[in-house]
Amino acid sequence: MEAPGGSKRVTLAQVAELAGVSVMTASYTYNRPERVSQRARSKVLAAADALGYAGPDPSARSLRRGSTRTVGVVMGEHLSYAFEDPEAASFLAGIADVCAGRGYGMTILPVTGAADDLPRITDAAVDGFIVWTTADDDPILAAVRATKRPAVVHGGPAVRGLGLVSIDNRAAARAVGAVAFAGARRPALVSFPLSRDRVSTITGGGDIRDVLFPVTRERLEGYRQAAEDAGIAWGDVVVGVCARNDAGEAERIAATLLASPEPPDAIAAMSDQQAAGVIRAARAAGRVVPDEVAVTGWDDAAVAAQLRLTTVAQSLREQGAACAQVALGREPDPRRASWSVVRRDSTRP
Repeated sequence: MEAPGGSKRVTLAQVAELAGVSVMTASYTYNRPERVSQRARSKVLAAADALGYAGPDPSARSLRRGSTRTVGVVMGEHLSYAFEDPEAASFLAGIADVCAGRGYGMTILPVTGAADDLPRITDAAVDGFIVWTTADDDPILAAVRATKRPAVVHGGPAVRGLGLVSIDNRAAARAVGAVAFAGARRPALVSFPLSRDRVSTITGGGDIRDVLFPVTRERLEGYRQAAEDAGIAWGDVVVGVCARNDAGEAERIAATLLASPEPPDAIAAMSDQQAAGVIRAARAAGRVVPDEVAVTGWDDAAVAAQLRLTTVAQSLREQGAACAQVALGREPDPRRASWSVVRRDSTRP
């Protein structure tokens, strides 16, 4: 802060001197106004205005009270994803609900694999961290743990010393897969990315242990069990891997699958956004849903009801709120978040 016409930082002591009060009275004017008379407060504020003093340094104030009253949300996505993806937005709304009730703010910390990711975490002026689902090998996890602040991971991976909020993705995938693959002979999946490389590809059911995103890995394992329960070999299941949770990319991958010599007659997607892309591709290919191709999604977002989509229902808002509670110091709840399969018209009876 600079004095008018000069370069020196204006101090609270200078404000107190001009106002004719003690430094303590000037400090109380900003930090504990109930302890200062209206007359003294007016004198301090008038002196501050004359000197161009806007108030105590927020970072110094945070150091004095040992808290920034802010929660950091670490997202391994482009910053716009937090606002464009409906379920990410719902998750953030759950965090905001808790923060607002406790008088806390929220800072989104995007990480992209760049060199400044780790300093962004270690230098963050936050009281606790919430980490959006990431991969087993993400160095951000060690950086968050090293801060010694309360922290929680949403979806996974499980890290010693950090909380975890998630549903049983394996069980949910097996349950919705059983509905998707009923009566099918050539099932396929539209998947989340397998690693932080985020390579978009079409492959066959392979060794799931090599998948580094726990959410993707657990859902693939559940779909594998559902396929084998239906008498279908895992190696015969085609998996279209998307680099992002994006309806347009899912539509392009589904179009490729449906144009193949042996097109799938059931496609299970890992999100409702992806499933919406699959349904658009099916319609463009002249395929009738569900008679010729059954489709399932995940999340029970608004688009699922609009498309009459069979899906896995979970509340990302409730999970965001649970994460916020842990980040603010509450002990993690060992119970997993709830989920259910919602059956609609996109699957066979």
